[in-house]
Amino acid sequence: MDRTEIAGDPRFFQRTGPHSLAAVVDAARAEAPPRRLMLTGVAPLHAAGPDEVSFLDNRKYLSALETTRAGAVIVHPDLASRVPATAVAIVTAEPHAAWARAATLFFPVPPAKPAVHPSAIVAADATIDPSAEIGPLAVIGAGARIGPRCRIAPLAVVGDGVVMGRDCRIGSHASLSHAMLGDRVAIYPGARIGQEGFGFAITPEGFISVPQLGRVVIEDDVEVGANTTIDRGSLRDTVIGAGTRLDNLVQIAHNVQLGRCCVVVAQVGISGSTTLDDFVMLGGQAGLTGHLRIGRGAKIAAQSGIMTDVPAGAEYMGSPAEPMRSYLRGVATLRKQARRDTKKTGDSRSGSD
Repeated sequence: MDRTEIAGDPRFFQRTGPHSLAAVVDAARAEAPPRRLMLTGVAPLHAAGPDEVSFLDNRKYLSALETTRAGAVIVHPDLASRVPATAVAIVTAEPHAAWARAATLFFPVPPAKPAVHPSAIVAADATIDPSAEIGPLAVIGAGARIGPRCRIAPLAVVGDGVVMGRDCRIGSHASLSHAMLGDRVAIYPGARIGQEGFGFAITPEGFISVPQLGRVVIEDDVEVGANTTIDRGSLRDTVIGAGTRLDNLVQIAHNVQLGRCCVVVAQVGISGSTTLDDFVMLGGQAGLTGHLRIGRGAKIAAQSGIMTDVPAGAEYMGSPAEPMRSYLRGVATLRKQARRDTKKTGDSRSGSD
């Protein structure tokens, strides 16, 4: 097996270039001294060669910066003097964002290849823009509308009436129903969008399922991770706000409302009718009960259990969750008490010998 480390293995990634240093600097929205230099790709500091770009956004890796063979390195102005003389310092106040832009220059999202594969099953009244790509064994339901330059991967299912805007990407084995997508939405493999929510009435005779009559509305520039599930609303829509990022294995229940540019990390579960305002961040495995409001810019630590509303800008952690400073003070107090108890136990034993 070939274990050679390659950033952008050509077996899997389509590369553009080479690009001039000036083109890379422009793409990164950064600054660098003029130099005649052609660059062929990107690589980590320890593996980059003289014709590649790398970056540093963490002082922990200063030793790797000082020994790198990269032709150019994206760094914060505070670290520009640490870049070796053999490399060009590409300077920006936002190295990580600049790195993302530079890497995208070399490895842009592959464009759709306009075609409907012969094995795809497409309803007679579905509307597919001529510039869209429909992969092998994909299913496009009745009345569905697929916008310009969308890419539907093999074995994906786009249900009846689903609407997609421009430049959407639907991964293999993903399924969508009862959903309206904006522009540039990415649904990764295995995601389930628009299935019935977990709603039922309890009676002495058992459970009665409540019809789930809403939709899922996914606004522009949203990414939905692999094997994530988003239930449709019961009476109102489930909404995922523009620019939001959902990691793999996230559960979004019916009627949930996510604002703009929220970040929801893997294995988070959000119960029904909870609202996240703009720019909320949820750490991995956090759980939120239903009918809550999480204020704008709030941050919830991993594995937290949220059972009450969270104010805007607050940082919560623990289960049940509480403000982060309060939680950490409590942990510190318990540890101090445990050390005192351990010391007392030790003193008692030594006195009895």
